[in-house]
Amino acid sequence: MRRVITFGTFDVLHIGHVRILQRARAHGDHLTVGLSSDELNFSKKGRNPIYPFSNRSELLSSMRFVDDVFMEESLEKKRDYILQHEADVLVMGNDWEGKFDEFSDVCEVVYLPRTPSISTTEIIEIIKDVNG
Repeated sequence: MRRVITFGTFDVLHIGHVRILQRARAHGDHLTVGLSSDELNFSKKGRNPIYPFSNRSELLSSMRFVDDVFMEESLEKKRDYILQHEADVLVMGNDWEGKFDEFSDVCEVVYLPRTPSISTTEIIEIIKDVNG
């Protein structure tokens, strides 16, 4: 079995998230998602996610192409997470191109193109503008 792992916040779930997860799963037989904790998201982005971890986890877990979801609590533990979940492939969006090459000694690293013209940050800004 070829095991794939990816990481993200997956807040305000949109078609770009769905497509990258589907394409990540196509790289193997089992897809594990390291889902950023609320605290990790705050430390990365300076804001809490719109939806709490429990809701985001439930949404991802309900997708037929996602086999496992776990809480990513630290960016510094990526190597540990990859090894713990016995991943053969790490898949990330190409906005991270080159940033995870250091893990190529323990798994294949693949960067996938993101869905153009959509981002969680943009959606949140549009909602803020509409609500004044």
